[in-house]
Amino acid sequence: MCGICGVWEYGATEGRVKRALVERMRDVMTHRGPDDAGELIFDAGRGGFGFRRLSIIDLSAAGHQPMRGCTDRVWLVFNGEIYNHAELRAGLEQRGHIYASRTDSETILHLYEERGLDFVHDIEGDYAIALWDADREQLVLARDRAGVKPLYFHQHNGRFIFASEIKAILEHPSVTPEVNEEALYHYLTFVTTPAPQTLFRGVQKLPAGHLLVIDRSGAVRTTQYWDALPPVSPVVRSEEEHQRNILELLRASIKKRMMADVPFGVFLSGGVDSSANVALMSELMTQPVRTFTVGFHDTEALNELESAREISKRFGTDHHEVMIGRAEMIKFLPELVFHQDEPIADPVCVPLYYVSKLARDTGTIVVQVGEGSDEIFGGYDWFRTYLNIEKRFWRHAERAPLSARRAAAAIAKPLVRKVVKKRMAGELVRRLGANESLFWGGAVVFDETMKPSVLSQEMRVRYNGLSTYDVVRQYQETIAAARPDSDYAARMTYLELKLRLPELLLMRVDKITMATSVEARVPFLDHHLIEYAMGLPRELKVKGATGKHILKRALESVLPKDVLYKPKRGFGAPINEWFRGPGGAGLVEQLMNSSLRERNFFDYSFIQRMADEHARGTRDWSANLWCLLNLSLWYEHWIARAD
Repeated sequence: MCGICGVWEYGATEGRVKRALVERMRDVMTHRGPDDAGELIFDAGRGGFGFRRLSIIDLSAAGHQPMRGCTDRVWLVFNGEIYNHAELRAGLEQRGHIYASRTDSETILHLYEERGLDFVHDIEGDYAIALWDADREQLVLARDRAGVKPLYFHQHNGRFIFASEIKAILEHPSVTPEVNEEALYHYLTFVTTPAPQTLFRGVQKLPAGHLLVIDRSGAVRTTQYWDALPPVSPVVRSEEEHQRNILELLRASIKKRMMADVPFGVFLSGGVDSSANVALMSELMTQPVRTFTVGFHDTEALNELESAREISKRFGTDHHEVMIGRAEMIKFLPELVFHQDEPIADPVCVPLYYVSKLARDTGTIVVQVGEGSDEIFGGYDWFRTYLNIEKRFWRHAERAPLSARRAAAAIAKPLVRKVVKKRMAGELVRRLGANESLFWGGAVVFDETMKPSVLSQEMRVRYNGLSTYDVVRQYQETIAAARPDSDYAARMTYLELKLRLPELLLMRVDKITMATSVEARVPFLDHHLIEYAMGLPRELKVKGATGKHILKRALESVLPKDVLYKPKRGFGAPINEWFRGPGGAGLVEQLMNSSLRERNFFDYSFIQRMADEHARGTRDWSANLWCLLNLSLWYEHWIARAD
């Protein structure tokens, strides 16, 4: 729901913010809100809010934003949904607050008027919020606990600019798009940039679960109001109790996320998570659930059409399918770069766009998706692999003195190769000898061992001393200090909730669904369910060769075992094949001939070697090439074009 933006020239002696500028920033995000638009000039012309609306709750004009509170001293622009707004409203009205609409937006305003910054502790949902408080002379920004909704900002020379998308910030004439070279280094590892950095120098993103306050002096206070730490003392329960509680929490989460005055549906793959969404939503509906699936013309092995059709038939859904291939991918690439703002080099963005467009074309405005389940319940194969390494080898090696660890690293590679890919083994052994943690995230492409090969000599010198472990370390140290007895599964999930989930998986969902004016909701990331899952011991998440053990057991009453226990097939895209053949040569050509080459960031002879080896089928470099292609197309669109 919606796109928001704003400017506050807190240091100005007179008002200079023009309505036309706010409208230009606002309207570059029309795709986020095609139904309505609004703007506000505040603080005697020193500030402005812009708003684009995707109408979902209270479709009337009463939902127009910017929205004022009980008086015109507090104003709001807001992107997202507050799922408990009706319960909160009842108490607020009893205490004298007067509503003018049925919107959840108004509840935020009244809560802030009553509780100040503590309002964030009461609301449940997915949101990016901006509030102007004239009496306190402060601007307040908030991002939801899990990071479902994005929020970016830029501060310079007495001016603070914020927006749901970076492109709106770039519309301001004071902002020149330039490369953040430190963020680029980390992007190579995570295929996205870790918060608070972005790939644009001077543009930051508010981390998930954080609140930002800027006052008249320009002082910025950023505080974390929620964290996904495991409980200090986990409550001991039987497995049956855990099953009941998990199913109850998931049912409640899905029910909350059905809150809408417009048609809604489910993105269905036929796997555990999307099938659970369909099954539990069906319990609450008298009409068929709308379901949407994407398949590939040119890669049958990745198709999940039959699995989705079986679930559709079992639950009687109103089912829709779309087929895509290399041609659709190439056609979408320019739009992909525009909508992502900064590269999110996950090829799933391509099929996600086409299935989102399919939903929108049927008149479906809200969809539920399965992101987060594998992270909080340990569903990935790599999750079990890392746990196995940690249990069998790493935890014992970590206890040794550093000198002994370095000696052990020299002979450890054959042991590590037995459980991980050859390319990965060298990096894990390096981490052992460098006194670094085993797990850095579920989507590492160019690790520290490989980066020197792809970087130019100039950049190797400039990056000397920089390590992406600096990003990982802060979160590892936080959970180790706060919960020293937490198990390794909880620590891995905690890191995923800080890095990969909010800045890769959830950003791909937000940016790509909103590109088609569709809102995605994520029931597995309800914060009550996250908190519960963080307290589960690893043996309830991973049992033998099975991940998500306790979730699957909890779902046995609503889904058949052949769905729950079949081999996992992740939602993917055939980039391996897309980089081979005649079409693949065209993609490599775009990468090799990009104007990014003029910056001398990379060793293009090494990149060409990767491309050649991939084309011959001797090695799979598709993830690395996709990472570099996304970066090159981003540079061409946002940086080179602006020069």
